[in-house]
Amino acid sequence: MSTCDIICVTHRTLCKEPFLQRMAGIIAAQPAAILLREKDLPPRDYQALAQQVLELAGDQVPVILHSYPDVALTLGCPRLHLPLPLLRTLSPQQRSAFQVLGASCHSVDEAKEAQALGCTYITAGHVFETSCKPGLAARGLTFLQHVTQAVSIPVWAIGGVMPENISRVRSAGAAGGCVMSGFMACDNPKTFVEAFSQIPM
Repeated sequence: MSTCDIICVTHRTLCKEPFLQRMAGIIAAQPAAILLREKDLPPRDYQALAQQVLELAGDQVPVILHSYPDVALTLGCPRLHLPLPLLRTLSPQQRSAFQVLGASCHSVDEAKEAQALGCTYITAGHVFETSCKPGLAARGLTFLQHVTQAVSIPVWAIGGVMPENISRVRSAGAAGGCVMSGFMACDNPKTFVEAFSQIPM
């Protein structure tokens, strides 16, 4: 199991190369997990892609599926991440089907709600300014610290997380960071991951 504290969040349209080729490179780089966040795909297409990524990753890196509980159940994947509004619609029985259950949170109240709904981790953001959220002000490290102090489950920072600011994310109490564009567009995923690990954890 990887000791890295960086989760790769996918966005296949940002890749410089075929998506599965990029995934193979990321898997070899051993991030903490891969969050397959291709929300534009309809369920059938997402399921086909998820099956390929799960087979590619094997037991090397945990793959967390996104948005589609039924797809995760069909593929036998015990890891799922949902937007909080969608998480609210699941029954306790549906939520308990997943060993790893995450939600995207943007406030302390949302973080507390996600924990009460059975999440085993959450993402909190966006912490820093990011091109993925143009024109939206970053919530900042104080926000992140308030969230980490409000819940007992791991909190992963998302939004503008890079090697140069990961130490501040860790100091705010986060379990680590989620990175999208850096993983999708970097020249070498292994070198990219190593840049985070060179900074004291």
